[in-house]
Amino acid sequence: MIQVEHLTKHFGKSVAVDNISFSIARGEIVGLLGPNGAGKTTTMRILSCFLPPSKGSVTIAGLDAVTDSLEIRRITGYMPENVPLYPEMRVNEYLHFRAKLKGVYGILRRQRVNQVLELCGLTDVAKFIIGRLSKGYRQRVGLADALVHDPQILILDEPTIGLDPNQIRQTRALILDLAKQHTVVLSTHILPEVEMLCSRVLIMNKGHIVASDTPDLLKGLIKGYSRFEAELGGPLDPILARFSTVKGVIKATGQTQGEWNTIFLECLKDADVRAELSAIAAENKWPLRELRSSPGRNFEDIFAELTREGPAS
Repeated sequence: MIQVEHLTKHFGKSVAVDNISFSIARGEIVGLLGPNGAGKTTTMRILSCFLPPSKGSVTIAGLDAVTDSLEIRRITGYMPENVPLYPEMRVNEYLHFRAKLKGVYGILRRQRVNQVLELCGLTDVAKFIIGRLSKGYRQRVGLADALVHDPQILILDEPTIGLDPNQIRQTRALILDLAKQHTVVLSTHILPEVEMLCSRVLIMNKGHIVASDTPDLLKGLIKGYSRFEAELGGPLDPILARFSTVKGVIKATGQTQGEWNTIFLECLKDADVRAELSAIAAENKWPLRELRSSPGRNFEDIFAELTREGPAS
Protein backbone atom coordinates (compact mmCIF):
# COMPACT_ATOMS: atom_id res chain seq x y z
CA MET A 1 0.00 0.00 0.00
CA ILE A 2 2.80 2.46 0.95
CA GLN A 3 6.34 2.14 -0.39
CA VAL A 4 9.03 4.62 0.65
CA GLU A 5 12.51 4.39 -0.82
CA HIS A 6 15.53 6.54 0.11
CA LEU A 7 13.30 9.41 1.23
CA THR A 8 15.18 12.60 2.11
CA LYS A 9 13.83 16.04 3.04
CA HIS A 10 15.94 19.18 3.36
CA PHE A 11 14.90 22.52 4.81
CA GLY A 12 17.75 24.71 3.68
CA LYS A 13 20.90 23.21 5.18
CA SER A 14 18.92 21.23 7.74
CA VAL A 15 18.13 17.57 7.01
CA ALA A 16 14.79 16.61 8.58
CA VAL A 17 14.54 13.14 6.99
CA ASP A 18 17.70 11.36 5.90
CA ASN A 19 17.51 8.53 3.35
CA ILE A 20 14.82 6.37 4.95
CA SER A 21 13.06 3.38 3.37
CA PHE A 22 10.08 1.36 4.58
CA SER A 23 6.87 -0.24 3.36
CA ILE A 24 3.39 -0.55 4.88
CA ALA A 25 0.93 -3.25 3.85
CA ARG A 26 -2.82 -2.84 3.43
CA GLY A 27 -4.68 -3.11 6.74
CA GLU A 28 -1.65 -2.49 8.98
CA ILE A 29 -1.63 -0.06 11.89
CA VAL A 30 1.91 1.31 11.92
CA GLY A 31 3.17 3.58 14.67
CA LEU A 32 5.71 6.25 13.78
CA LEU A 33 7.63 7.18 16.92
CA GLY A 34 10.50 9.42 17.83
CA PRO A 35 11.53 12.32 20.05
CA ASN A 36 10.75 15.89 19.05
CA GLY A 37 12.71 16.79 15.92
CA ALA A 38 13.15 13.17 14.83
CA GLY A 39 11.48 13.78 11.45
CA LYS A 40 8.25 11.86 11.97
CA THR A 41 5.87 14.78 11.34
CA THR A 42 7.80 15.73 8.20
CA THR A 43 7.52 12.11 7.03
CA MET A 44 3.76 12.10 7.64
CA ARG A 45 3.33 15.36 5.73
CA ILE A 46 5.21 13.89 2.78
CA LEU A 47 3.05 10.75 2.87
CA SER A 48 -0.06 12.92 2.83
CA CYS A 49 1.36 15.04 -0.06
CA PHE A 50 1.46 18.26 1.97
CA LEU A 51 5.23 18.40 1.39
CA PRO A 52 7.27 17.14 -1.56
CA PRO A 53 10.38 15.01 -0.95
CA SER A 54 13.81 16.47 -1.68
CA LYS A 55 15.08 13.07 -2.82
CA GLY A 56 13.78 9.53 -3.04
CA SER A 57 10.36 8.19 -3.92
CA VAL A 58 7.01 7.67 -2.19
CA THR A 59 4.42 5.40 -3.80
CA ILE A 60 0.93 5.02 -2.32
CA ALA A 61 -1.53 2.53 -3.83
CA GLY A 62 0.61 2.53 -6.95
CA LEU A 63 0.53 6.35 -7.25
CA ASP A 64 3.59 8.59 -7.16
CA ALA A 65 3.52 11.25 -4.42
CA VAL A 66 5.01 13.89 -6.73
CA THR A 67 3.23 13.34 -10.04
CA ASP A 68 -0.05 11.92 -8.64
CA SER A 69 -0.41 13.99 -5.46
CA LEU A 70 -4.05 14.99 -6.09
CA GLU A 71 -5.09 11.36 -6.62
CA ILE A 72 -3.29 10.35 -3.42
CA ARG A 73 -5.09 13.07 -1.45
CA ARG A 74 -8.41 11.64 -2.62
CA ILE A 75 -7.65 8.28 -1.03
CA THR A 76 -5.87 9.62 2.07
CA GLY A 77 -7.24 11.11 5.27
CA TYR A 78 -4.75 13.27 7.16
CA MET A 79 -5.24 14.57 10.68
CA PRO A 80 -2.42 16.89 11.80
CA GLU A 81 -1.50 17.32 15.45
CA ASN A 82 -2.89 20.87 15.53
CA VAL A 83 -6.14 20.50 13.65
CA PRO A 84 -6.88 23.56 11.43
CA LEU A 85 -10.57 24.27 11.92
CA TYR A 86 -12.90 27.18 11.18
CA PRO A 87 -13.98 28.19 14.71
CA GLU A 88 -16.96 30.26 13.51
CA MET A 89 -18.61 27.29 11.76
CA ARG A 90 -20.89 24.69 13.31
CA VAL A 91 -19.63 21.11 13.42
CA ASN A 92 -22.04 19.72 10.82
CA GLU A 93 -21.54 22.74 8.55
CA TYR A 94 -17.80 22.31 8.67
CA LEU A 95 -17.97 18.59 7.86
CA HIS A 96 -20.35 19.21 4.93
CA PHE A 97 -17.98 21.91 3.67
CA ARG A 98 -14.94 19.62 3.97
CA ALA A 99 -16.75 16.70 2.34
CA LYS A 100 -17.68 18.90 -0.61
CA LEU A 101 -14.07 20.02 -0.99
CA LYS A 102 -13.07 16.36 -1.07
CA GLY A 103 -15.53 15.57 -3.86
CA VAL A 104 -18.35 14.00 -1.84
CA TYR A 105 -21.72 15.28 -3.05
CA GLY A 106 -25.47 14.88 -2.66
CA ILE A 107 -27.02 12.07 -0.67
CA LEU A 108 -23.63 10.39 -0.19
CA ARG A 109 -22.28 13.53 1.50
CA ARG A 110 -25.16 13.61 3.97
CA GLN A 111 -24.70 9.92 4.67
CA ARG A 112 -20.95 10.26 5.22
CA VAL A 113 -21.31 13.28 7.50
CA ASN A 114 -23.91 11.49 9.63
CA GLN A 115 -21.70 8.39 9.77
CA VAL A 116 -18.59 10.24 10.94
CA LEU A 117 -20.58 12.29 13.44
CA GLU A 118 -21.71 9.03 15.02
CA LEU A 119 -18.33 7.29 14.68
CA CYS A 120 -16.47 10.13 16.38
CA GLY A 121 -19.05 10.78 19.10
CA LEU A 122 -20.08 14.18 17.74
CA THR A 123 -23.81 13.70 17.19
CA ASP A 124 -24.75 15.61 20.35
CA VAL A 125 -22.61 18.62 19.37
CA ALA A 126 -23.33 18.58 15.62
CA LYS A 127 -24.94 22.05 15.76
CA PHE A 128 -22.41 23.56 18.18
CA ILE A 129 -20.01 26.29 17.03
CA ILE A 130 -16.54 24.76 16.77
CA GLY A 131 -14.83 27.65 18.57
CA ARG A 132 -16.87 26.91 21.71
CA LEU A 133 -15.89 23.24 21.86
CA SER A 134 -13.26 21.79 24.17
CA LYS A 135 -9.92 20.75 22.73
CA GLY A 136 -10.96 17.11 22.97
CA TYR A 137 -14.05 17.71 20.87
CA ARG A 138 -12.03 19.73 18.35
CA GLN A 139 -9.69 16.76 18.01
CA ARG A 140 -12.69 14.58 17.26
CA VAL A 141 -13.87 17.03 14.61
CA GLY A 142 -10.43 16.75 13.03
CA LEU A 143 -10.70 12.96 13.01
CA ALA A 144 -14.17 13.15 11.48
CA ASP A 145 -12.77 15.44 8.80
CA ALA A 146 -10.05 12.89 8.00
CA LEU A 147 -12.71 10.17 7.65
CA VAL A 148 -15.51 11.99 5.86
CA HIS A 149 -14.48 10.98 2.32
CA ASP A 150 -13.96 7.32 3.36
CA PRO A 151 -10.23 7.19 2.55
CA GLN A 152 -8.21 4.00 2.06
CA ILE A 153 -5.34 5.36 4.17
CA LEU A 154 -5.47 7.30 7.44
CA ILE A 155 -2.48 9.34 8.58
CA LEU A 156 -3.02 10.49 12.16
CA ASP A 157 -0.59 12.77 14.00
CA GLU A 158 -1.19 12.50 17.77
CA PRO A 159 -4.88 11.55 17.40
CA THR A 160 -5.60 11.28 21.14
CA ILE A 161 -3.87 14.45 22.32
CA GLY A 162 -6.19 16.56 24.47
CA LEU A 163 -8.74 13.80 25.01
CA ASP A 164 -9.93 12.66 28.43
CA PRO A 165 -9.37 9.00 29.44
CA ASN A 166 -12.80 7.86 28.25
CA GLN A 167 -12.38 9.64 24.91
CA ILE A 168 -8.91 8.11 24.50
CA ARG A 169 -10.35 4.61 24.97
CA GLN A 170 -13.12 5.33 22.49
CA THR A 171 -10.64 6.70 19.93
CA ARG A 172 -8.35 3.69 20.31
CA ALA A 173 -11.28 1.35 19.77
CA LEU A 174 -12.30 3.38 16.72
CA ILE A 175 -8.78 3.19 15.22
CA LEU A 176 -8.70 -0.59 15.72
CA ASP A 177 -12.08 -0.87 14.03
CA LEU A 178 -11.00 1.40 11.16
CA ALA A 179 -7.98 -0.80 10.49
CA LYS A 180 -10.34 -3.54 9.29
CA GLN A 181 -10.95 -1.47 6.16
CA HIS A 182 -8.17 1.14 6.21
CA THR A 183 -4.39 1.31 6.41
CA VAL A 184 -3.44 3.47 9.41
CA VAL A 185 -0.22 5.37 10.07
CA LEU A 186 -0.17 7.15 13.41
CA SER A 187 2.24 9.16 15.46
CA THR A 188 1.94 9.33 19.23
CA HIS A 189 4.01 10.09 22.32
CA ILE A 190 1.92 7.68 24.42
CA LEU A 191 4.04 4.53 24.27
CA PRO A 192 1.47 2.17 25.88
CA GLU A 193 -0.88 3.29 23.10
CA VAL A 194 1.59 1.96 20.54
CA GLU A 195 1.70 -1.44 22.22
CA MET A 196 -2.11 -1.60 22.29
CA LEU A 197 -2.77 -0.38 18.75
CA CYS A 198 0.12 -1.01 16.40
CA SER A 199 1.00 -4.16 14.52
CA ARG A 200 4.37 -2.61 13.67
CA VAL A 201 6.49 0.29 14.88
CA LEU A 202 9.00 2.54 13.12
CA ILE A 203 11.22 4.44 15.54
CA MET A 204 12.90 7.55 14.14
CA ASN A 205 15.78 9.55 15.56
CA LYS A 206 17.58 12.48 13.94
CA GLY A 207 15.95 11.81 10.58
CA HIS A 208 16.83 8.11 10.47
CA ILE A 209 14.81 4.96 11.14
CA VAL A 210 16.66 3.29 13.99
CA ALA A 211 14.27 0.35 14.47
CA SER A 212 11.36 -1.31 12.69
CA ASP A 213 9.44 -4.29 14.02
CA THR A 214 6.51 -5.33 16.19
CA PRO A 215 6.45 -3.80 19.68
CA ASP A 216 7.23 -7.20 21.24
CA LEU A 217 10.12 -8.01 18.92
CA LEU A 218 11.61 -4.55 19.37
CA LYS A 219 12.21 -5.46 22.98
CA GLY A 220 14.66 -8.08 21.73
CA LEU A 221 16.75 -5.55 19.83
CA ILE A 222 18.55 -4.62 23.01
CA LYS A 223 20.06 -7.32 25.17
CA GLY A 224 17.94 -7.90 28.20
CA TYR A 225 19.31 -7.73 31.72
CA SER A 226 18.34 -9.27 35.00
CA ARG A 227 17.38 -6.60 37.46
CA PHE A 228 17.15 -6.85 41.22
CA GLU A 229 16.25 -4.53 44.06
CA ALA A 230 17.38 -4.93 47.65
CA GLU A 231 16.28 -3.07 50.76
CA LEU A 232 18.75 -3.31 53.62
CA GLY A 233 20.37 -1.36 56.40
CA GLY A 234 24.01 -0.39 56.74
CA PRO A 235 26.35 2.13 55.14
CA LEU A 236 25.41 2.80 51.50
CA ASP A 237 28.87 3.21 49.94
CA PRO A 238 30.36 -0.03 51.34
CA ILE A 239 27.21 -1.92 50.31
CA LEU A 240 27.47 -0.64 46.73
CA ALA A 241 31.21 -1.38 46.61
CA ARG A 242 30.75 -4.96 47.87
CA PHE A 243 27.70 -5.76 45.75
CA SER A 244 29.52 -4.47 42.65
CA THR A 245 32.11 -7.24 43.05
CA VAL A 246 29.53 -10.03 42.75
CA LYS A 247 29.93 -12.05 39.56
CA GLY A 248 27.22 -11.12 37.07
CA VAL A 249 26.56 -7.64 38.49
CA ILE A 250 27.07 -4.95 35.85
CA LYS A 251 26.06 -1.92 37.83
CA ALA A 252 24.94 -1.17 41.39
CA THR A 253 23.27 2.09 42.40
CA GLY A 254 21.28 3.05 45.45
CA GLN A 255 19.58 5.65 47.59
CA THR A 256 19.00 6.06 51.31
CA GLN A 257 15.72 6.81 53.05
CA GLY A 258 15.98 7.01 56.81
CA GLU A 259 17.71 3.89 58.14
CA TRP A 260 17.21 1.85 54.97
CA ASN A 261 18.88 1.74 51.59
CA THR A 262 17.28 0.73 48.31
CA ILE A 263 19.87 -0.87 46.03
CA PHE A 264 19.28 -1.28 42.28
CA LEU A 265 21.32 -3.96 40.56
CA GLU A 266 21.62 -4.47 36.82
CA CYS A 267 23.03 -7.90 36.06
CA LEU A 268 23.84 -10.13 33.12
CA LYS A 269 20.76 -11.56 31.45
CA ASP A 270 20.74 -15.01 33.07
CA ALA A 271 22.46 -14.10 36.33
CA ASP A 272 20.55 -14.73 39.57
CA VAL A 273 22.66 -13.15 42.28
CA ARG A 274 20.13 -13.19 45.12
CA ALA A 275 21.68 -16.04 47.09
CA GLU A 276 25.13 -14.43 47.09
CA LEU A 277 23.73 -11.03 47.97
CA SER A 278 21.89 -12.54 50.94
CA ALA A 279 25.09 -14.22 52.11
CA ILE A 280 27.04 -10.96 51.84
CA ALA A 281 24.39 -9.09 53.82
CA ALA A 282 24.45 -11.75 56.57
CA GLU A 283 28.26 -11.81 56.64
CA ASN A 284 28.44 -8.03 57.11
CA LYS A 285 25.45 -7.91 59.48
CA TRP A 286 23.53 -5.65 57.15
CA PRO A 287 19.84 -6.27 57.98
CA LEU A 288 18.11 -7.39 54.78
CA ARG A 289 14.45 -6.41 54.63
CA GLU A 290 13.66 -7.38 51.02
CA LEU A 291 15.38 -8.79 47.93
CA ARG A 292 13.39 -9.14 44.74
CA SER A 293 13.73 -9.31 40.98
CA SER A 294 12.56 -6.21 39.06
CA PRO A 295 10.48 -6.22 35.89
CA GLY A 296 12.44 -6.43 32.66
CA ARG A 297 12.72 -3.65 30.17
CA ASN A 298 9.45 -2.34 28.86
CA PHE A 299 8.75 -0.50 25.63
CA GLU A 300 9.61 2.85 27.21
CA ASP A 301 13.08 1.52 28.09
CA ILE A 302 13.62 0.37 24.51
CA PHE A 303 12.45 3.70 23.10
CA ALA A 304 14.75 5.64 25.43
CA GLU A 305 17.71 3.39 24.57
CA LEU A 306 17.24 3.80 20.81
CA THR A 307 16.70 7.56 20.84
CA ARG A 308 18.94 8.80 23.63
CA GLU A 309 21.58 11.40 22.87
CA GLY A 310 25.10 10.11 22.52
CA PRO A 311 28.13 11.84 24.08
CA ALA A 312 29.13 15.12 22.49
CA SER A 313 31.95 14.84 19.97
